[in-house]
Amino acid sequence: MWLIKKNFAAWVCIVAVALPSYAARAQAVDLARNDQAVLDMAQAFKLGDRKQLTQLLPQAKGSLLEPWAAYWEISLRLDQADKAEIESVLARYAGSYQEDRLRAEWLLQLGRNRDWAAFRAQLPLYRMADDRSIQCYALWSDYLSSGADVAKQLQALWLAQREPDEACADAAQELIKARNMPAQAAWLRARLGMENDRLKVTTQAVATLDTKWVKTVSAIYQSPASYLNDKLTALRPQTREFVSLALIRLAYLEPQEAALEVDKLRWRAQLTAEERSWIWGVIAKRAAQKSQDNALSYYQKGRLDQMHEDQVLWALRAALRAGQWAQVEAAFAALPPELRADAAWVYWHARAVLAQKPGEAARAQALASLQSIAGIRGFYEQLALEELGQRSVLPAKPVPPTLEEKEAARKNPGLQRALYAMALGLRSDGVREWNYSISLHTKGGMDDRSLLAAAELACHAEVWDRCINTSERSKALIDMEQRFPMPFKAAVLARAQSIGLEPAYVYGLIRQESRFIMDARSVVGASGLMQVMPATARWTAKKIGMSDFTPAKLTDRDTNIAIGTGYLKLVLDSFQGSMPLAAAAYNAGPSRARTWRGASGAPVLEAAIWAENIPFNETRDYVKKVLSNTTLYAAMISGQPQSIKARLGSVGPLDAIAPETGLDLP
Repeated sequence: MWLIKKNFAAWVCIVAVALPSYAARAQAVDLARNDQAVLDMAQAFKLGDRKQLTQLLPQAKGSLLEPWAAYWEISLRLDQADKAEIESVLARYAGSYQEDRLRAEWLLQLGRNRDWAAFRAQLPLYRMADDRSIQCYALWSDYLSSGADVAKQLQALWLAQREPDEACADAAQELIKARNMPAQAAWLRARLGMENDRLKVTTQAVATLDTKWVKTVSAIYQSPASYLNDKLTALRPQTREFVSLALIRLAYLEPQEAALEVDKLRWRAQLTAEERSWIWGVIAKRAAQKSQDNALSYYQKGRLDQMHEDQVLWALRAALRAGQWAQVEAAFAALPPELRADAAWVYWHARAVLAQKPGEAARAQALASLQSIAGIRGFYEQLALEELGQRSVLPAKPVPPTLEEKEAARKNPGLQRALYAMALGLRSDGVREWNYSISLHTKGGMDDRSLLAAAELACHAEVWDRCINTSERSKALIDMEQRFPMPFKAAVLARAQSIGLEPAYVYGLIRQESRFIMDARSVVGASGLMQVMPATARWTAKKIGMSDFTPAKLTDRDTNIAIGTGYLKLVLDSFQGSMPLAAAAYNAGPSRARTWRGASGAPVLEAAIWAENIPFNETRDYVKKVLSNTTLYAAMISGQPQSIKARLGSVGPLDAIAPETGLDLP
């Protein structure tokens, strides 16, 4: 029980919220006697210890987390359990997240075993219905049972998978061999694997056509130049497709070298126009990600409508960086409809139209597009608002949840279990069950009122990440106090003001870093509210005169705030007060932020364009969200309309702005 004792105060608070009645709350300590068995089972599940799980299962009986215990026990031996036993567990915990998750695992096993009759019987009972592998098996099953034409759906699912996927690959292989799906689908999948540096994706794709080709593809991945320079290449079978893969791999590694290679006469004669366009798309994308001025000229060597959507997005970004608004429009037109509806690209397309001084009709349409996305929900929504001459203001607070609505949230079994699991330290399990419970897949999700009540439940328990994420799902009703809470307000404001940081910026960054979870820890070892790395913390402690610092103190609230704000202030000062640059440096490191601002002679960009051209997806998203958060926190703290553009400013090379402080930031 050491974990419960360690977190006893928090545990009692959350259990008091989670249990369904005052009488039940009195039983909290008694219920806790079952929970050590659950904690031991959670550890055994991680270790894959089937025997330990079976031995401990009777001891977990009666715990609020008993459904988790039952799921863990049967999940590890699902390949050995018979149908009756599996169905018994599913029936015992019907309606729960654990039932649906177990059914999903069973469906995957039935698909792998090609037990299509049992698969079809179980599929309608699967509520989550969002697993792409299961979707691929379902399409395969439809094809086998009725001869349905599923090729397009299957190809879309397969190409959307970032990692190797057995279900989609096996289904695609059968359809390709039966000539009911074009072999080109496998080559497209192989290209995406090579373009995104995922060798296993590529080898799995070509194996659906011929397993003998895996060795060739692996050799191409290791040394594309050697393959291209081999005089026998043109004589080998499937040369055209392999040459495409080699040029794509070379483009990933050395885009300029690939540009010279693809223009050689022998490849121009051999490759199709579509293949050349795709290869130029990879070359151009990699050049754009490196902020090279020749990126747009590379794009002009191919056709945007024959490139992958990610390549087209980088064409749009490169055009923004170069100030080529007509090319922004051209890239926007080449995007698939779902991306053209994204707020980011609606915003930039409207800006492109307006920048070219169009006629009244086109101008009116562009302004209408901005109006369609303008608001406070995100980065581009706030920018659109300012393009229309308005600033970010807080919406009126909605009517609070009623007693009945709050009671419904409190009595929701999934939310109860989720809070209880998180209180016991099973955070990832609790988060998954919470998310499932508010989604209510069988009913299209909770309505706005129910979401606000569930968010309030999490806020009251100080489970801030679920409070924020749940409240963010509401559409018409926006409770800013839930979406942008300010825990530890006195400590954060006092510390920020004492060192000259805008408190809203600190809150905007913490909200993005940890969602106010004090013991949050990233996969790379960053800790606490402000997600500080131990080495960075030691360096910062010396700079700010904290003589008693030890890495163990990073999860202490006040220490983490002092170290995190101290480092943020040093970074911000180093980048001349630029919030976007400082946010990028905080996330990806100061050296990368310096590189991304451009070398001498690079253009000075409005920071929104600069942020959109950050090559790391995570950092690009991070910078935009921190600045959006900051603007809204400023509105909350000040009670006044706020400008996101004023905080963004411009970003350019050192010689165009001002020298950095020279501080050797870690």
